[in-house]
Amino acid sequence: MQDLTHLNILGTRGVPATHGGFETFAQRLALWLVRRGIGVTVYCQSDGPVDLGGREDRWNGIRRVHFGTRRNGAAGTVEFDLKCVRHVLRQPGIDLVLGYNTAVFNLLQKFCGRRVLMNMDGIEWKRRKWSMPARLWLLLNEIVGANLADLPIADHPEIGRHVSRRTLRRPVMIPYGADPVLRADEAPVRALGLEPGRYFVSIARIEPENSVLEIVEAFLEADTGMDLVVLGSFDADNPYHRKVRALGRGRVRFPGAIYEEERVRALRFHARAYLHGHQVGGTNPSLVEALGAGSAVIAHDNRFNRWTAGAGQHYFRTRADCRNLIGLLATDERALAAARSAARVRHRERFLWEDVLTQYHEVLFGALDTAAAPERIAEVAAE
Repeated sequence: MQDLTHLNILGTRGVPATHGGFETFAQRLALWLVRRGIGVTVYCQSDGPVDLGGREDRWNGIRRVHFGTRRNGAAGTVEFDLKCVRHVLRQPGIDLVLGYNTAVFNLLQKFCGRRVLMNMDGIEWKRRKWSMPARLWLLLNEIVGANLADLPIADHPEIGRHVSRRTLRRPVMIPYGADPVLRADEAPVRALGLEPGRYFVSIARIEPENSVLEIVEAFLEADTGMDLVVLGSFDADNPYHRKVRALGRGRVRFPGAIYEEERVRALRFHARAYLHGHQVGGTNPSLVEALGAGSAVIAHDNRFNRWTAGAGQHYFRTRADCRNLIGLLATDERALAAARSAARVRHRERFLWEDVLTQYHEVLFGALDTAAAPERIAEVAAE
């Protein structure tokens, strides 16, 4: 019988969060549970071939197990995930796996009789950046993950419906969360040479599926006299990255990836509007955080973004649409105020951290058979 007063979190680079949405979520959930007397272990990936034996320490009451890898990139992530699975087999508690990219390894946990819950993330295998072998690997793991988990968790109704087609298990829908931002220091904005309220911001991985090039093109065509800030890591060897930077050179700010929470919060809060070009995925963290900051949103028009941002925001299908919407929010104060107000309402309705973490607590420690969460399961089918 597994210890139901301890949770093991696998599938992220670890805490404290410095890399992305899953790391931020893992940190928030772990700290929230620790404050309620529940033990939490988070597996953390070290850079390079250090911690090969699994060094342990504690951070804010969270037990951390560190593993390094002999490989870099995707191969290193696969190596790290396998080490974590092997280690957790000997640990107390239930297991929450964030992402399905190496779900075939999680079969070991099932063979050992462990309870495994899995956040199914987005539809990763559809991303154009992956080679065909990588896509097949991800598709295989999506199918395996949906069927091995005691409870598949979707962060968006569309992801829930997608997962439902992979398995007879009923997924539960719990979105991502964000804090409300009611004020923010202007200093990080001015340090970049920006004027509060006189710039647009995009925060995304620089990939074709995130429409970054189209957003830059549309912004330049709109010619608003304002600035555009594109936050994200650029690689000089990546042709798409080079094309985006070349197009925007001299007219678009590329400060790189910024992970300091205060700086990113300020850039969101003081922006004229947030530009979100994501075409695939679920409840994208960056979009949820924009709603929490009360940002007007111009988003790619798809079922994922429309559910997340709600009816009060603006959506584009083409570059011309995006250009026109940028022009609208640059000049129309009433449209801007309405979108900002709608963002706060939508965030309050769906994406408060306290609500999200409470739902996770319920399914982790009270409803592993999904019986105690009928509303969340019904939502997958009904929304």
